[in-house]
Amino acid sequence: MIRFASLMCVSGPLLLLAGSCVGDPSRQVDKAADVAVVQPLPSPATASVPAPAPTPQPAPVPIRIVEAAGPTTFVYVGQLTQGGWIRGQAPGRTVSATLNGQKLDLDQEGRFFAAFDRDAGTSATLSAQLRDGRVVESPLIVSNRRWNIERVNLARNRSGASEAFMRRRRPELAQINAARKVDADSSGWSQDFIWPVTGRISGRFGSQRIYAGVPGSYHSGIDIATGRSGTPYVAPADGVVTLATPTPFSLEGYLLIIDHGQGLNSAFLHNSKIVVKQGDEVKKGQYIGNIGSTGSATGPHLHWSLKWRDKRLDPLLFTGPMN
Repeated sequence: MIRFASLMCVSGPLLLLAGSCVGDPSRQVDKAADVAVVQPLPSPATASVPAPAPTPQPAPVPIRIVEAAGPTTFVYVGQLTQGGWIRGQAPGRTVSATLNGQKLDLDQEGRFFAAFDRDAGTSATLSAQLRDGRVVESPLIVSNRRWNIERVNLARNRSGASEAFMRRRRPELAQINAARKVDADSSGWSQDFIWPVTGRISGRFGSQRIYAGVPGSYHSGIDIATGRSGTPYVAPADGVVTLATPTPFSLEGYLLIIDHGQGLNSAFLHNSKIVVKQGDEVKKGQYIGNIGSTGSATGPHLHWSLKWRDKRLDPLLFTGPMN
């Protein structure tokens, strides 16, 4: 045990350490301040005990971010022909995808729907931008079709529609265009479509008249005649009603439009009755209306047309032959 004692040194100020006077000639003194500078001594408790070695820490485990792998390129099925369609899945880690530059809607699994207009070219390209910056492309071959062309050796009336007719027609077209632009939350696009009704096909998609060398508008859908008005028909796939006219339109009559999601929609013309309303969700096979001859029609039939964005499609390529 160290004891401090009270001693007097005659040679300088009193400074005691461990019972000895530090006013001896060996001390270090700052002459300017006349203060003794004493080097600290190690603590008795720790002077002879080495510091403990640090405990080794385990190396950090890297965090792995796992993403859905998905396919390495586009995979798809469908009808690669004019008026046809494809359903598929984009490559894994796709950020955005296009068909010939037109953006595709991708669901959470990277699935998409796309289609080819009646007058589409013979080649197309699917393109995907991946998260790491790479681009994956899949070239497609789109087959030509031979359309039913009727040539009439008479000049078509070029006078056009009257202003009185267009005053009525413009609001109708505005409603049709708005209904076709609705992006409904439906998965009907992914289903196998069924025929809304069976009967005689009295008008085929894509058929066209040419008047004295000048092409007229081609037939934009398929006509199904059952021989009588009032025949009920059903939804060919799930969807959301985006237009159900309470009064007949000038050309379409009572018109019903159903959005199947992903930009795909069906229109049903010349109805005698519509039993669903705008905003209703309908299921595949659900009764939705009755065939008629309202609007510009020469007899009772169902005109069914399909569009994907601005592309007109052949319903026959969605259903296959009628049983």
